[in-house]
Amino acid sequence: MRALLVVNPAATTTSARTRDVLIHALASEMKLEAVSTEYRGHARDLGRRAAESDDIDLVVALGGDGTVNEVVNGLLHNGPHPEGLPRLAVVPGGSTNVFARALGLPNDAVEATGAILDALRDRTERTVGLGLAAGTPGTEDEGVPQRWFTFCAGFGFDAGVVGRVEQQRERGRRSTHALYIRQVLRQFLDEPHRRHGTITLEQPGTDPVTDLVLSIVCNTSPWTYLGNRPVYASPKASFDTALDVLGLSKLSTPAVARYATQLLTSSPERGPHGKHAVTLHDQTDFTLHSKVPLPFQMDGDHLGLRTSVTFTGVRRALRVIV
Repeated sequence: MRALLVVNPAATTTSARTRDVLIHALASEMKLEAVSTEYRGHARDLGRRAAESDDIDLVVALGGDGTVNEVVNGLLHNGPHPEGLPRLAVVPGGSTNVFARALGLPNDAVEATGAILDALRDRTERTVGLGLAAGTPGTEDEGVPQRWFTFCAGFGFDAGVVGRVEQQRERGRRSTHALYIRQVLRQFLDEPHRRHGTITLEQPGTDPVTDLVLSIVCNTSPWTYLGNRPVYASPKASFDTALDVLGLSKLSTPAVARYATQLLTSSPERGPHGKHAVTLHDQTDFTLHSKVPLPFQMDGDHLGLRTSVTFTGVRRALRVIV
């Protein structure tokens, strides 16, 4: 087997020594080429190179969710073709590692590498669904290129939080759960649309859902983790179905307290609920419009402001080693 290992040297939870140990372990089982990323988008370029190669069977992403997202977008540059593309394996090296943990992999890089090697020996894999987001035709965002996401996207409030966290990290702050919580509070205090939402959800054949303050699109469950605690925005979301949506139409102080408590106490059986909550399951096509530009994020990567995003849920998109 020939494999390409894409290494993010800036991954927050793996040292250079640990990465050397993992590379040695993987190289003992396969013909391995290891490449460290050098710029934003490099992992995507490497994934595309692997997809267009005739002799790469496996791509291993060593890094956080951002690295995985880039690799996936490179692999799927020409569209999904599960049987014709290299398989993907993920070694978690970020601060949260939602995609790897949702697949059932250990959150420790060494343990996850052992699990991947066991899976390769046992020839176990699964084909997962992914989400695709693109600019909406006929809007000012129609020229925005499409992009795949592995576990979630957000339009509005939660994307604003992600943007704030990225700003703090650029200033040298470490990505911790405490940092996220502080930015949630600051986003709430500064949110101008928390009482009167600007987002409309449209899907074929149904009435639009209007006046949403935030919209979270989930491709799997959990939505994220606080330390070792999973948080379920859309408990029914799965790699085996299309996309789920959680929308909230009000973020007053009592509403925030209620929904924050529901998120923190959420489970695989029950997520946020109430008269201001909208939940949709297994959606293949829908669009989110906003009256004003709002922050947009995918897989924890802030992508700037958008006024309209069209989503597609693709049930069988990529083979993953588990």
